[in-house]
Amino acid sequence: MPGSLGFRDLGQVDYEPTWHAMQRFTSERGRDTGDEVWLVQHPPVFTQGQAGKAEHLLLPGNIPVVQVDRGGQVTYHGPGQLVAYLMLDVRRLGFGVRDLVTRIEHTLIEMLASYGVTAAAKADAPGVYVNGAKIASLGLRIRNGFSFHGLALNVDMDLEPFRRINPCGYAGLAMTQLRDHTGPIEFAEVSARLRAQLVKHLDYAEQTTLAGGID
Repeated sequence: MPGSLGFRDLGQVDYEPTWHAMQRFTSERGRDTGDEVWLVQHPPVFTQGQAGKAEHLLLPGNIPVVQVDRGGQVTYHGPGQLVAYLMLDVRRLGFGVRDLVTRIEHTLIEMLASYGVTAAAKADAPGVYVNGAKIASLGLRIRNGFSFHGLALNVDMDLEPFRRINPCGYAGLAMTQLRDHTGPIEFAEVSARLRAQLVKHLDYAEQTTLAGGID
């Protein structure tokens, strides 16, 4: 079993500098570098994955669009959404890509269950769904056995921008968020529960809180 999974709670940060910091961390890390998860919120932004098709970006308006190097199609990030970037040595963990995705989905499903929300994954559409509506998106990149990018969980946010795109490439896909199923909710508590479930489902022995930013 791996030792500790380190978490950095970065608060609200701009998307592009965070993405480039992920790239640097991944390029510069070695086989002895500890694994990290960065927990963030972003100002409004659309991100288009490597396979992204322009027709899925409908009416972005004044929200910027960033072409990125993760898998998947277009999605939206905004305040009130909990984003977890997973900088993991997948080779050291012994996971295949499908196994890693499944473990992340199970992390989210079990965390949502702790709030009394029944969620499920779909074999043909990575992510987590509640009554057919998407509550969490996944998008990863594996480079030299290391993962980056990660998951985005809708907690308590404005869902309107999702109507400006075909989320994850699916026209008319309904989106939902945790608040709609629980009522008022503490964002910090959701983050703490997600941390615990990531440690469990990724087979780490413990979690640690890492100080400092990512500049």
